[in-house]
Amino acid sequence: MAEAEEEVVDETTATELEEKVEKATEAVAVQVNALDELEDSGEHGEALGMQSLSDVPVRVTVEVGRAKLTLAELIELRAGSVVELDREAHEPADILVNGKVVARGEIVTVDDSYGVRITSLLTTRP
Repeated sequence: MAEAEEEVVDETTATELEEKVEKATEAVAVQVNALDELEDSGEHGEALGMQSLSDVPVRVTVEVGRAKLTLAELIELRAGSVVELDREAHEPADILVNGKVVARGEIVTVDDSYGVRITSLLTTRP
């Protein structure tokens, strides 16, 4: 008898699940159909140009190295712990713009802050 009850519960659950999937599918279909096709007006404006983009902020990151630690090693870190990085001290740091390496440089101090002196720019190929 327990098997029969379990089958009824499974059928009910399956039916409810099918109804929910159907409703979700209809909602997505409505959203897709709400978009109109763009038509070419035949008028072409000026190109966007570099000047238009000059005020767009970008994230610049300087990476001096990386380390892989196990979770156990990470948990053991305390104030004063030293994490060895994958680069030697004389190797240049990577300079990234929005996550992409664009240059390399050496770490310098400027008054009480760190800075980076660019030593080479990476060229991209089209």
